[in-house]
Amino acid sequence: MSRRKLTALGYHNAEKFDPKSQNEFRSLVIWLEDQKIRHYKIDDRRGLRDGAAEGWSAAFNKYLGDVGCPIMSSSPEEILDWLVGFAVRLEFADNVDNYRKFDPTFLKQIKSEQPRMVSKNPLDNLDFSAPEFKAGVEKLADFLKITKHPDPLLTLQGICRFVSTRLNPKSIQNPDSVLPEGQPYNFREQSFGFETGDAALNDAAKILRLLYINDLRELQTKINEAIVSVQTVTANPKTDTRLGKVGR
Repeated sequence: MSRRKLTALGYHNAEKFDPKSQNEFRSLVIWLEDQKIRHYKIDDRRGLRDGAAEGWSAAFNKYLGDVGCPIMSSSPEEILDWLVGFAVRLEFADNVDNYRKFDPTFLKQIKSEQPRMVSKNPLDNLDFSAPEFKAGVEKLADFLKITKHPDPLLTLQGICRFVSTRLNPKSIQNPDSVLPEGQPYNFREQSFGFETGDAALNDAAKILRLLYINDLRELQTKINEAIVSVQTVTANPKTDTRLGKVGR
């Protein structure tokens, strides 16, 4: 991130800059003050210019306090990143009119250079924000008696899930196999280990917990089916008894 900021500032050694190098670190600090921040007068920058001086650290700490650095107790890399970001903000403020200029032809040029993908799938050309699309989804939801959501894409997602689980060829041949079994579960009377203080919020949280448990159960079922499929191949290897040998 600091390298990107330095590149934006036009620092000559942005790509190869090593924040762990003491010389490069101190050289960057004085460059930022001279070229971008300019908080001190030129004569007041002497303490920062002599990177080999014993009092440089004290001068640097005083400088951070003068520019209002809020993380003076952080690591040198974090402090430097803040200082570079501070310089970026000042650079933007000095040239705000130039940075706010927008050339619409630039976007047109980018779009013209991008390769156009031609798809024969009509679904790729659908306009999901069109009123006709929303009306079609709502009509399909009414036909399948599925609760509609304000977002037609979420409604369509529910329709797809219903069709894939209830209207696939296997389910149509044996409808009873996909019907829920068991007694109704009164989740409102059960304790789920939390209490929000709001009855409606409690009900919503409990429903989400049950849906999550159901998803875990389906995942575990698929895992078990995969294990069984692998075991049918590996658990009963065929042997050739003619190769057997008794004794030495």
